[in-house]
Amino acid sequence: MTVYGKQMTFGDISDEYAQFVEKFKPKKTTDDCYTPENIYEAVLDWAAARYGFDKAKAVRPFWPGGDYEAFDYPVGCVVVDNPPFSILSKIVRFYMRHGVDFFLFAPSLTTFVATESGASYVCCGASVTYENGAVVNTSFVTSMSEVLVETSPALYQIIKDVDDTNRRQKTKQLRKYVMPDCVATAARLNWLAVHGTEFRIRREDAVFIRDLDCRCELFGGAFLLSERAAAERAAAERAVLSPRELKIQKMLGNREALYANLPFFGGEKSKKETENDGTGRIKDAAQ
Repeated sequence: MTVYGKQMTFGDISDEYAQFVEKFKPKKTTDDCYTPENIYEAVLDWAAARYGFDKAKAVRPFWPGGDYEAFDYPVGCVVVDNPPFSILSKIVRFYMRHGVDFFLFAPSLTTFVATESGASYVCCGASVTYENGAVVNTSFVTSMSEVLVETSPALYQIIKDVDDTNRRQKTKQLRKYVMPDCVATAARLNWLAVHGTEFRIRREDAVFIRDLDCRCELFGGAFLLSERAAAERAAAERAVLSPRELKIQKMLGNREALYANLPFFGGEKSKKETENDGTGRIKDAAQ
C-alpha cells in the first residue's frame, strides 16, 4: 500500500521541539507499514518474472478502511500487496480457500503463517524502510510456488538496493534549512532564551510571514526583520558564543593564525609537537 501526501518543510525547528511534537503523534503499528512505490514495483517485477504472470493482472486490495474480503477480484488476477501483518494468517487462509493467487509481504521472523493452508514461503530477510519510518525485515508468502520454502538472495539484493537509495534520498530531504538572520522563527527565538540571551524586536522592524519565496514553508510562521533588526539578531546569537568560540571565529580564514593556535582548538598534537614549516603545512618538530 502507498500513501501519497505533501511533505512539509519545518525550517529550523530545534531537536527539542521536534521531540516534543513527536510525543503527540499517533503511534504506528506494523499494520501501518505502507510500502514505498519503488519497493513495490521492484517486488512486482521479481514476482512476475519468477512465477510467469502478467504484471497488468496484479491487484492491490489493501488500503486504509478497505475490505479485502469484499474486493472484486478479476479472473486470473494475482494479489501483490502489503497486507496488515496482524491478520496475515487469516488473509492467507482466505485466498487459499477461494483460489486467489497471491504474493504477500510478511515480517521475516513470522513468515511461516497458516502452514496448514498449503501456502509457500520466500525467505529473503530484506530490510525495508516503510513510509511510516518503520524498518522491518521482510519476506513473502505466496500461493504460486512449486516448493514449500525457498530463499532468494536475488530478491534480497534487489530490495536492498532500492531501500538504500530511499534512505539516502530521505537523509537529503531531512537536512535542515538554515534561516537567514532576517527571518526570526519562534524556535530560534526560544533557543536564544534557553541560552540566556535577551533579544527584542520592535513592531516597526518586523512583518509576519508564513513562507519564503524559495518555497520554504515556515512551521508556525515567522517574522521578516528589517536590516537593523536582522543585525541585532545576528549580534544576539554571537553573544551566545563563549570567548574561546569567538576567538576561533575570528581566526577562521587566517591559515597562519589557525596553525599558530592549533593546541587552542583541542587537537591531538600539542604546540611543542607541531610547527608551521612556512609553506602552509604542518610537520612534526622531530622531523
